[in-house]
Amino acid sequence: MRVAFSACLLGDPVRYDGGAKPTPEVLELARRVEAVRFCPECAAGLPVPRPPAERVGGRVVCSDGIDVTEAFARGAQASADRIVRSGVSLVVLKAKSPSCGLNVIYDGTYSGKLVSGRGVLAERLEKEGICMVCEDTVKACKPSVEHPVAIVLGTGLGHLKNLVHPVRRMDYQDIEGFPLDARPIADHSFEATVGTIDEVPVVVYPGRIHLYQGYSAAEITSLVRHAQHLGCRDIVFACATGAVAGQAHTGLGILTDQINLTGMNPLTEGEGKRGIETPFVHMNDAYSPYLRTIARGVADDLGIAVEEGVYAGTLGPCFETPAEVAALRMLGVSYVGMSTVCEVIMAKALGMHVLGLTLAANEAGATATSHESVLAAAGQHAEDFERLVRGVLRLL
Repeated sequence: MRVAFSACLLGDPVRYDGGAKPTPEVLELARRVEAVRFCPECAAGLPVPRPPAERVGGRVVCSDGIDVTEAFARGAQASADRIVRSGVSLVVLKAKSPSCGLNVIYDGTYSGKLVSGRGVLAERLEKEGICMVCEDTVKACKPSVEHPVAIVLGTGLGHLKNLVHPVRRMDYQDIEGFPLDARPIADHSFEATVGTIDEVPVVVYPGRIHLYQGYSAAEITSLVRHAQHLGCRDIVFACATGAVAGQAHTGLGILTDQINLTGMNPLTEGEGKRGIETPFVHMNDAYSPYLRTIARGVADDLGIAVEEGVYAGTLGPCFETPAEVAALRMLGVSYVGMSTVCEVIMAKALGMHVLGLTLAANEAGATATSHESVLAAAGQHAEDFERLVRGVLRLL
């Protein structure tokens, strides 16, 4: 996987003060990928050291009053051209800077105050459609013993639990909010494992309950709350789905967005709202662009066939009618299933970073679909699914 990095984050002394801002988590990521360095200011020919500069309206002005707008534009274009030519899929930018800032930048008063906005290079790269993050995202997604990666497994995918080097196990019935009368459906197990996969700290939940079993949205999201209570900041939801013909094929997929067709939402229920600051949660980037890009890069590097698309969650337990499949196709849906959407809403409300992976085990609406056929299809893709998850964990 090829990733571009602001050079100062890798320790290059290119900042205005002649220093650098090396970030251990970024350095570790750079060692595991094919790294491309860039510095817009250096590409513009600006000296090191130099007076600090900040964006003021549509201009970039140094603290000594010199206008460097044209230089910043020139350096941003040169860096963007290099990044695009390099074929990178991910760019890690220095937060807050007038060149590389994402979402917030310094306000032009040299007081350290921040305002909404983007740096000059970030604006250029946005037009290219390349995934951009700052070092804060890389740090936030870095697994540790205090912040393991949670992995919730669906039908046919529970075999991943066998990869865990266990430290301790927990019965689901000991998890707050999980229904005591719940019994796992075929191929699901109700014992969570805390441990490591390839030395990466994880908490694996090898089964889930569903709305179609009569449980509430708050109950089916109790595993998400439990993971967040254990310190998990990244959570991987793996589910079996049907592929909507014309939008996706059977096989492995990465979820990019979702449509909640269940008629349920955990944030409408008393237990589901507990501890949530506001139920009015924005769902933009519900599936983390950073984690999605990492997964795509791992799949490409390993030669694993993976598609991407929007997921529609339905109540179930019936499979889809031909008319429903036609409607989903018109809505731009690639995958349809009976889980995940409420869990993603809860994870987003709790501030977690979500990666959605699916095994499209059948074509949506196919008459021969059964629970057994889903399990059979999962077995055919088990090795690639495991390789994909392990590759993502290693890069994180």
